[in-house]
Amino acid sequence: MAGIIQRPKGTMDVLPSEINKWKTVEEIVERQAEVFGFREIRIPTFEDTGLFVRSVGDTTDVVQKEMYTVTATGDSSFTLRPEGTAGAIRAVIENGLLNEAFPQKYYYLLSCFRHEKPQAGRLREFHQFGCEMIGSPSPAADADLIALAQSIIDSLEIKNVKLYINSIGCPECRAKYHEALKKYFEQYRDKLCDTCKERLEKNPMRILDCKSDEDKKLAKNAPVILDYLCDDCRAHFDGLRRALGVMGINFKVDPRLVRGLDYYTRTVFEFITTEIGAQGTVCGGGRYDRLIEQLGGKPAPALGFGMGIERILLIMQKQNCNFFEPTTCDLYIAPMNENCLDEAVRTANILRGDGVSVEYDLMGRSLKAQMKYADKIGAAFVMVLGEEEVESGFAKIKNMATGKQTEVDLENISEEFEELFCNAIMEKDEDFRKIEENFLKNRKNGEGRS
Repeated sequence: MAGIIQRPKGTMDVLPSEINKWKTVEEIVERQAEVFGFREIRIPTFEDTGLFVRSVGDTTDVVQKEMYTVTATGDSSFTLRPEGTAGAIRAVIENGLLNEAFPQKYYYLLSCFRHEKPQAGRLREFHQFGCEMIGSPSPAADADLIALAQSIIDSLEIKNVKLYINSIGCPECRAKYHEALKKYFEQYRDKLCDTCKERLEKNPMRILDCKSDEDKKLAKNAPVILDYLCDDCRAHFDGLRRALGVMGINFKVDPRLVRGLDYYTRTVFEFITTEIGAQGTVCGGGRYDRLIEQLGGKPAPALGFGMGIERILLIMQKQNCNFFEPTTCDLYIAPMNENCLDEAVRTANILRGDGVSVEYDLMGRSLKAQMKYADKIGAAFVMVLGEEEVESGFAKIKNMATGKQTEVDLENISEEFEELFCNAIMEKDEDFRKIEENFLKNRKNGEGRS
């Protein structure tokens, strides 16, 4: 007998028992993004490899070590997206969205792929929520984007997350900084890892983002970018700090913060927690004013951020944050025999048409076994259908939380179940608050029950 094929290393299965946690995060991040005026965009899972080389940067770990790249006969090289910004900007350029009014705001929920060593909070396939804003050069736009990230963290009820900000300047002032970095690290060339020796020539600022412990020690005394900012970049950073203060958002300036992708300019920021180990970055982003032009579009300033869904879930579970209740069954219909099954099917179809979650026996179980099953799936109400009920056209529905039974007319089941449900809500039984949420959520439309 062949062995069981297991999921690939660095991936995970999300089972029905956990899906409510994912939906909690997904619905909240989408809702908050839309409150801030962002609209959803969806992009392909893979892109031309050149897109990521040009945008992310050929000296980054992502491009050098982590991308999943494939080829097919007759096609060029394609890469599974390691992040969302490059693909989103490519879509904006290709579809002519730069011709629309600024600012443009987009959000997405997608899976990303990086070949890394799997650990808590770091997977080879991970899920990311991202936002991109195009068109505004103002530091107020940076603050507005950071405010969105803060509002999501607050809405998820996550605690102990700190915001760190920095400016890495524009290409002009950064050129002087690169010279200073190169001069500093040159004296430690023999101690640098092989990757950073190459970075020393091409992009010395990438050394500051190296994961090597030895290189991290060397970087502690390196020059800081804030000492090399031009007047415009300094004014922009001062404007960001002033706007965050007006918004009441607490932050700390970290002059060593550079982010791991080459397309960033000026503002970079991270929301970090110490509660999930080394992988503590909950949200990271910044400004990338040259990226659109770099990818072939007409010049336009832009900025964005990404949030790792798995990391958010790790924190929420550790902090015992609230999640939406799992979707449960509103009504379970228990036919006592095969002769009663037709009525169960008919009744279920009517109520399902009203948006009610209904299940009935498909396994030929005994009545006792059916009642156990109804309890296991969390059915709010149970209706037993025997020969007598089918013949008379009347049956009793049991409230599983209170034990109360109510007789209903099967010919008018839609109206009578609606009244029964609403009466249960009006009784303000605590157990029915969950039922109400699930019931209304499952409704096909917003009309009818209230």
